[in-house]
Amino acid sequence: MKSLLSSPRSRSNDLQWVENFLKFGVFLFPFSATIGGVGLVIALFSLWQQRFHQIISERFTWSLGVFSLWLVITTFFAFQPILALQGLPNFLPGILLLAAFPIFFANLYRLYQFAWWVVLTSILLSGLGFMQLGWGWESPLLFRSIGINLLAYGNPDGRMSSFLMYANTLAIYLLISFLLAIGLWIDIYRHRQEKHKGEMIGKLTILSLAVVGDGLGLIFTNSRSVWGLALLGVMAFAVYLRRYWVIYLTVIAVGMVVWAAWAPWGQGTMRELIPAYFWTRLTDELYDDRYVTALRTTQWRVAREMILEQPLLGWGLRNFTPVYQTEMNVWMGHPHNLFLMLFAEIGIPGTLLFCGIVGNVIFQGVRNLVQWSNKQEKRREHLLLFTYLISFCSCILFNLFDVTLFDVRVNLLGWFLLSAIAGMIEVKR
Repeated sequence: MKSLLSSPRSRSNDLQWVENFLKFGVFLFPFSATIGGVGLVIALFSLWQQRFHQIISERFTWSLGVFSLWLVITTFFAFQPILALQGLPNFLPGILLLAAFPIFFANLYRLYQFAWWVVLTSILLSGLGFMQLGWGWESPLLFRSIGINLLAYGNPDGRMSSFLMYANTLAIYLLISFLLAIGLWIDIYRHRQEKHKGEMIGKLTILSLAVVGDGLGLIFTNSRSVWGLALLGVMAFAVYLRRYWVIYLTVIAVGMVVWAAWAPWGQGTMRELIPAYFWTRLTDELYDDRYVTALRTTQWRVAREMILEQPLLGWGLRNFTPVYQTEMNVWMGHPHNLFLMLFAEIGIPGTLLFCGIVGNVIFQGVRNLVQWSNKQEKRREHLLLFTYLISFCSCILFNLFDVTLFDVRVNLLGWFLLSAIAGMIEVKR
């Protein structure tokens, strides 16, 4: 039987154009949403055109259609309908993508290739981020008109943001590519006997560069939540490989930083050992001038009040901002929790429907993972599925403390990860 990781060219040459434009889009999208977006739009519409009847015949597509209809209905009844209408593009392209791309990703070779594209892009993205922080590199004004926006010394100042809109946005992008790179590295190393030595060394070198570069980039984004998620991801791979010593070392390292940050005794000694960059960020001593209105707890309280006042249809997409401004007299783009935001903006039924759709894909993916766990012939597929699940679940956990919807590059990357997992379900069938 031919491996599912073999090239798909002989199986579905009709999707070669989709693959080419997708590759073009994925490579350029982080640097310019305008230019890269052209490739992704062409790939998406080409896939819909070629597989329209297959796509609309799936029950999964109809569930996405019901959710889309719910979003439209809530727009009509929104607190500020114009804002809600502007919020639809944060969802509808991803929904179209999620309906179509499981068909494309039903061949695991393409999943393998997609992970490589993201990882290779991240090397350049993090590299230019180091130039941004260290030497104040920035993009010329002419380039900014087409979305190529590199700000000197990051956004906010002193935190790496590279070409993305904010440091936290870059952080989640690098976290995803960091975890994908680890999964690919493990796969190449496991099957090193099957490859030419030069090819194997070359791939491991590139992936090692990606893991180190992305890891350092994560540190310089100064995102506490992503630091924690990266460590959880590393420990998840350690459990997968039964390398429990990695977990012990990670716990010791985290314990030392926590000790330096909050322990009532021996704190001075630990603070001499641990760089202040880490423990001052944990204690928020780097940003000790925050107003109450800038705290997540304040934002979450307002979001909960919105849910209680409009539990059925919500206030409408993007309407947290005007409500928060009315309540607190401060502009705030979102409540730093995707699920609270959705409950407040599209109501409880719509949010539960969305969570049900996403949760079902994850459940099916985990079920496949369990079923493949004892099948030697599925060893590579098992690792690839595990890698995608860890990457997407990290994205979900990140959205408990932030919202990735508002940067189209990270937003669509999340939809692609979910499509990839759904595609593996199609492989199983």
